[in-house]
Formats: sequence, structure tokens, C-alpha cells
Amino acid sequence: MNYKTDIKTLYFPEDSSILVVDDTITNLKIVFNILTNIGFNVTTVNNGESAIKQVEISPPDLILLDVIMPGIDGFETCKRLKENSVTCDIPVIFMTGDSDSDSKVKGLNIGAVDYITKPFHEEELLARIKTHLQLRNLTKNLEERVTERTAALSRALKDLQESQLQLVQTEKMSALGELVAGVAHEINNPVGFIHGNLQHASVYFQDMINIINLYQQHYPNPVPEIKEEIAAIDLNYMLTDLPNLISSMKEGVQRIRDISNSLRTFSRADSDRKVSCNIHDGIDSTIMILKYRLKASKERPDIQVIRDYGNLPEIECFIGQLNQVFMNLLANAIDALEESNIGRTYIEIEANPNQVLIQTSLTENKKHILIRIKDNGVGMSSNVQQKIFDHLFTTKAVGQGTGLGLSIARQIVVEKHGGTLEVNSAPGQGSEFIIKLPI
Repeated sequence: MNYKTDIKTLYFPEDSSILVVDDTITNLKIVFNILTNIGFNVTTVNNGESAIKQVEISPPDLILLDVIMPGIDGFETCKRLKENSVTCDIPVIFMTGDSDSDSKVKGLNIGAVDYITKPFHEEELLARIKTHLQLRNLTKNLEERVTERTAALSRALKDLQESQLQLVQTEKMSALGELVAGVAHEINNPVGFIHGNLQHASVYFQDMINIINLYQQHYPNPVPEIKEEIAAIDLNYMLTDLPNLISSMKEGVQRIRDISNSLRTFSRADSDRKVSCNIHDGIDSTIMILKYRLKASKERPDIQVIRDYGNLPEIECFIGQLNQVFMNLLANAIDALEESNIGRTYIEIEANPNQVLIQTSLTENKKHILIRIKDNGVGMSSNVQQKIFDHLFTTKAVGQGTGLGLSIARQIVVEKHGGTLEVNSAPGQGSEFIIKLPI
């Protein structure tokens, strides 16, 4: 194999194209013959304007550019090529008969990759072209690999998003479990005492029927048998207690209705558009559902919920999603209060009771509503506050939290409603979450 064939076969891709720009016909012919003999696709033009147009029409892999030409010179031509985002990556090698170092520095600063001095030495010309075509091809390969890598990362991101959706679903199921547990606890109590009272009511009514039957038999003058029956069943007490018993059953039934209404309010399915809602109804329904966690236990008294509601207008919102925000914030407040009770006695907690303060108000310009949910629990450090809304961040023990509750809450408030969700806290001073929603 001769030298030229070796170079073409070993170093240059078959489809490499080169644009030669020179105002001297002789130089164009020399370079054209050298490169075409190797097998390059060569295009020649004799001025800078034509070069720019040709590059825009068919971008080459490399440009050989004369420095001194009529019209715009090589420096200006190179500058314009480098300013164009489409042509800026094409390597430019200047051709010049001037070996002045200042000119070379100027050309390299403009964006040229190399210089070739006239008269040409064929081996040097091919060697320099080889180097820069190799760099060009490496760059292209790198870009392809970056594209492939980007696609792979996009796929990985999609997989991650799907995993996050599954985690979000887990969080929803967790909230649903807490919801069902609260509802079941609340329903069992009224159903229990209604069932017990109904047994007494049944006996009372039967006794009254017996009395009525006896009165029907012996009316109008009571006989000793009726008197004995009245004494045996303590009719006066029964007649006094019966209204209370019925009232108690009504209270139980109303309680069940309240719980049912709260459940419907809390879990209301959102449509594809916002609807006009009363924020206070959503907060109240959430408190009702969490009431089983607020009640006193052997370890502590009731958790006090203080409602300081302002006069708010109804707002357009996705109330079901906002109820989920209230659930997350109130459940976290209860968790913080229970954590603050560790090591404290019942009497100590009673002296400084657990409290959750819920305040609502309008901003001064009356264009937003503010919802503040504040507890007097353990509080949090500034470092935790910075991460509290991050995906998967949790301060709870493994298995007790997904780290998505507050992240979802912020997403609902910010992205779904165009509001803000902020936190103010300090260790030992409790935490306050502030929701700001546009009216």
C-alpha cells in the first residue's frame, strides 16, 4: 500500500468532507488534488461570503480557510462561523503564507484549531487534517454517547417517577388506614351504647304495654294488682328516665351522622376543576376523623384543639386534596406532641397540656387566606426545617413514615393551588405550618 492509501484507510472515515476556501486558483487546485486523491469529498470556494453560504447549505467536517482574501478576510469569516450555533463546532484550519505569531494567536483566539503554512507540504497537510478529523469524530462519538446516556437517564427518571407514584399511593393508603381506624373507633362507641340502651328501651316499652293492658282491664279505678305492678317496675323513674334514654340514642345517632358527614367531606372526590368550598368544613372534618388520637389515654390527658377561625369567604379549590394537607399537618402535630410527652408524667402534661392551635384569617390585601397550624411539641432544628419538604425525608423511625406526607402537602398547596407552605420552628418551642392560598 502506498502512503496516501494507508492514511485514508486507517484514519479517515469514508464520508469525510472538506471545504477549501482560497482566493488563489492555484492553491485551490493543489489542495483539491491532494485531498481528492486520498478520497475526500472536497468543495472549493474563493471568498468568505461564498464559504459561509456553502457551510450553511452543506456543513463540512473540516474547513481549510485562507487568511488573506478580498471582501471579508479569513479572520472575519471564521468569526462569523463561530458565532453561528449551527456551524460553530466545525474545525477551521487557517492557511497562510505569513508565519507571524501575532496573526496565529489572533486566529486561534477567534476559534481556529490550527495553522498550515504555504507553500504546502503534503504530508504535513494530511497529518494536521488527520488530527483534527480524529478530534471531530471523537467529539461526534462523545455527543452520541451523551445522547444515549441522556436517554438512559430519562428512562431511569421515568422508572423513578413510577416508583415515586407507587410510594405516593402507599402514602395515600397509609392515610386511608389512619382514616378508617379513626372512623371505626368513633363509630364503635355510639353504636355500642345505642345497642345497650335499646335493650333497656325494649324492656321499658314492654313494661309500659303491660301497664296499659292492666289499665284497660281495670280502668278507671286502679286495682291493687296495678298498684303492685307500678311499684314493681318503678313507673315514675321509668317515665323520667325514658326521655333521657331516647335523647341518648338520638345523640348517638347524630354522632354517627356527624362522623359520616365528616368522612364524606374529607374524602370528597375531586373533579378535574376546582369547586367553591368552605375551608373550615374541611378542617373540622379532619379534626373529627383524628379525634380518636386526640382523646385522653392512660398516659396523657386530651390533646386540646383550639380553633380560632376568621371570617373567610369560600374559595375555589380541590377540597379533597386540601383535606389531605390538613390530615398530614395535624397528624404530624399529634406525632410531635406525643414525642414531647416521652419522660413526662400525666400530672406534668396536665399542667402544661398538649395543644394544637388552628388559626385562619385573611391577608391585609384580602387576596389570600392564611391557615396556621401550630403545636407546642418538640419542634425541629433549622437543618431539619430545610429538608422537611424534601421527597423521602423523614425524622420518624423506619416503617413509621414514608417521607412523602409533607412533600405531597407542599405539592398540593404550591402546584395545585398556587399558594405557599412554610414552617416556623425551634427545638423545644413547637412548630407552626403556614398555608397561604389565593382567593
